[in-house]
Amino acid sequence: MDRTAGALYEDIEDRLLADRGVERSTMMGFPCLRLRGRFFASFDAQADALVIKLPRQRVRELIGEGLGEPFAPAGRVFREWVSLPIASVDAWDQLADEARRFARLHESAS
Repeated sequence: MDRTAGALYEDIEDRLLADRGVERSTMMGFPCLRLRGRFFASFDAQADALVIKLPRQRVRELIGEGLGEPFAPAGRVFREWVSLPIASVDAWDQLADEARRFARLHESAS
């Protein structure tokens, strides 16, 4: 692969920042994206992985399909977050969009 995982994340980040309400931030020291204050995507440089927030059932599906792994910084599993390793890069764009839509649903439910 010609591009690094970090560069691929930056491409996704740049695209998603075109959406009003999406902004850069940090979460537990990781670069991340927020939609009106709600975290929905991040990048774990140590794991070369896109990390996204989705409903628990969807996270379980992605892990079961072998696309993702549990996101467990410092050993604590975050059930609505999934880590998508570079091996799943073909799905990163689509899943980042899915995470943004999930954040938007949460926003309108508040």
